[in-house]
Amino acid sequence: MNLALMIPLAERTAVLVVAALLFTRVKAFRSLLNQRATYKDKAVMVLIFSGISILGTYNGIWYQDAIANSRVIGTIVAGLLAGPWVGLATGLVAGIHRYTLGGFTDLACAISTISEGVLAGLFYRFRRTREIRWTTAMAVGFVAEWMQMAIILLVARPYADALALVKAISVPMSVVNALGIAVLIIIIDLAKTEEDRIGALQAQRTMQVADKTLSYLRQGLTYESAKRVAEEILRTTRVAAVAITDTKTVLAHVGAGSSHHVVGQEITTKATREVLETKEVKIAGTKEEIGCRENNCTLRSAILVPLMRKRGEVAGVLKLYQDRSRKLSAVDLELVRGLGNLISTQLELADLEKQARLLADAEIKALHAQINPHFLFNALNTIVSFIRFRPEQARELLIHLGEYFRKNLHDSGGFVTLAEELEHIEAYLAIERARFGEKLKVEYEIEPGVDRYVVPGLVLQPLVENAIKHGLLPKREGGVVKISARLKDKQVLELKVADNGVGMEKDPFVPPPPAQDGKRRLSGIGLSNVRSRLQAIYGQPYGIVIDSKKGLGTTCLIELPLGVKVHAESVHRG
Repeated sequence: MNLALMIPLAERTAVLVVAALLFTRVKAFRSLLNQRATYKDKAVMVLIFSGISILGTYNGIWYQDAIANSRVIGTIVAGLLAGPWVGLATGLVAGIHRYTLGGFTDLACAISTISEGVLAGLFYRFRRTREIRWTTAMAVGFVAEWMQMAIILLVARPYADALALVKAISVPMSVVNALGIAVLIIIIDLAKTEEDRIGALQAQRTMQVADKTLSYLRQGLTYESAKRVAEEILRTTRVAAVAITDTKTVLAHVGAGSSHHVVGQEITTKATREVLETKEVKIAGTKEEIGCRENNCTLRSAILVPLMRKRGEVAGVLKLYQDRSRKLSAVDLELVRGLGNLISTQLELADLEKQARLLADAEIKALHAQINPHFLFNALNTIVSFIRFRPEQARELLIHLGEYFRKNLHDSGGFVTLAEELEHIEAYLAIERARFGEKLKVEYEIEPGVDRYVVPGLVLQPLVENAIKHGLLPKREGGVVKISARLKDKQVLELKVADNGVGMEKDPFVPPPPAQDGKRRLSGIGLSNVRSRLQAIYGQPYGIVIDSKKGLGTTCLIELPLGVKVHAESVHRG
């Protein structure tokens, strides 16, 4: 055992560990730490660790026509971090290189280098779900070094020289290299901890911004929403300026450079145009890369992230700038990536919400189109029958019909007070009373003051029509329709339309089978329309609750939440 080799070998190993420390700053290396490495990243890892192993060979000490070296550090760490294939590839490159240097141990060292990479890689497979501690890595290093010594004894010739070499270098190499592997694993753990800290800080800042800007982004990408978001990002981060653009103009620029990065002007910076074209993140490290045409601009670097809509359509660019006072950091990069994804997601949601509003509006208008022709047909038939014998009453009915449709067209899909809705019903009932005379009676129970509350237009009239047509008319003697409204728990407006008609046997919300004669069945359209509208406006669980008994009548109950008029109206906003 030659202990004199210990100190110079330790010095050379320290140099190797410092070199490896520099490699931990490589992006592919950090991707591997977070288990996101692609095949390309793994190929880069093979090159990095092969370089470390080759450096360990060149940095070794020639001794008895062999080399006391730290080559094992690169292959072992490669296998421990990235698995058997990376360990094998690293061992092959480093082993072949060692074989080309010659010496009586060249073949033995080549075989042992390959075997060490595979050994570490298999250990990675065995402990894949657990972190590799430095003590474990050191133990693997010891085992690998003594395996190398065994291979030298088995392969190298003459045997006497091989035995003498092993006796001299086995202890220094196994101790120093095992410690070097342990130190490198500690460094890698520190790098991973730094990555986690950056990620946590980035997530914290992103959530702070998200918490205060999500309501603005519901509007989409506008001057107002962009300004609010940019101001919040500037307040939360340590950047010099924040800018947001759409595909053509600057929507917001807050912070340094706002004197010439003017809101509303056309995009002039070269970096922004590049991001819009490539749809990729760009880091502009110099003033020249930013491409600002203003000579006195204090902005010196920037990170630019594309803002995307659905289907890969670019909506604009988010830009974080720094001036001379500090450089953009890894935290800034992760932050702007996270914010870019956040804003892109919100823009997609805003688009989807707008489409949902348009769809709901279209559905409601289509439902109204089903009601109006049906009622108009019946009303005109009634008026025609009055014109010859009771022309004055026919004139009054035409006035009521005109008033009914004026309100119907004006308020279609909108919101009215309950008082206006009741006036609308009266215009309808004037025509129906003329049709059915004494067979139709109507009673009101309206709690004082509730008629000032806002309700969706045409929410009660279809129910009254349904009660008359399907509840009372089948009875020879007719019946009574009772309309009531009251407050419930001071938060809910309860509306009720009840009749003492024939009642219903089947669920009115189950679609009837197609008519055999090809004609459309109109039964139940009123109830279905009202339920669809209420659910489109207010969502679940709002709708209609129906209580019907055969031969006794039907009650339709509607409960509407108070204080949500703004939310409800947003359904119809384009």
